[in-house]
Amino acid sequence: MPLIMNNFDKIKSNIHSIIPLTADEWDLVENKIEISTIKKNDYFLRENSVCNSVAFVDIGSFVYCKMLDNGDEITVDFAFNGEWITDNHSRLTNIPSNFSIKAIESSELQAINKENITVLYKEIPKFERFSRLLMEQAYVKLAQHTIDLQTLSATDRYLKLLHQYPNLFQLVPLYHIANYLGIAPKSLSRIRKSFSLPK
Repeated sequence: MPLIMNNFDKIKSNIHSIIPLTADEWDLVENKIEISTIKKNDYFLRENSVCNSVAFVDIGSFVYCKMLDNGDEITVDFAFNGEWITDNHSRLTNIPSNFSIKAIESSELQAINKENITVLYKEIPKFERFSRLLMEQAYVKLAQHTIDLQTLSATDRYLKLLHQYPNLFQLVPLYHIANYLGIAPKSLSRIRKSFSLPK
C-alpha cells in the first residue's frame, strides 16, 4: 500500500542525504515500508525479543532502556523525529535483545522488516551501503557516550546533550535524562537550576 506522500517525503529525504536512488528504486523502497502507530509506553522492541526490523521515526520519541534485576530501569539512548531505531546486534545475529525500545509519546514509524531489507540489498546494491552507514553512526554514538561518561563532568554531559537535543526536556521525563547522564534526578535538577539563576 503506497504511503501518504508527505510521510514518504520524510524518509525519502533522509535516505537521499546518504544515497541517490532512481525513480524505480524509490518505488521499490516505498513498497517495502510498513507504517505503524505505537501508543505512549508501548514498545517497538521488548527486551528478550528478537529485533526483526529497522524503523524511521516519522513522528514521536523513544527511549532505549534495560530493566535490572532489582527493578530499576537504565536508559541507554533516545530517538526522535527523523532518526532510525533498531537493535543491530539482535537483528543481525537473531539473538534476543538485551534492551527495550519504548515510545514515550504516541508515535508513528515507517518500518522495513529483515526480509524486505534483504530484498532491497539484492535489488538495490547501494542500499546496503546506506544500512552500513546507519550502523556505523549508531556505533559511533554509543562509543562516544561511553567515553563521555568516563571523561566529562555531569555538567558538561548535560550541556552536550542539551546542545544535541535542545527540546529534550519537553519530550523526555526527567528520570530518563538523569539516568542516561549517569546521575541522580536531584543532581540533574541542581545542574539545571544553576543555569537558570540570574547572573
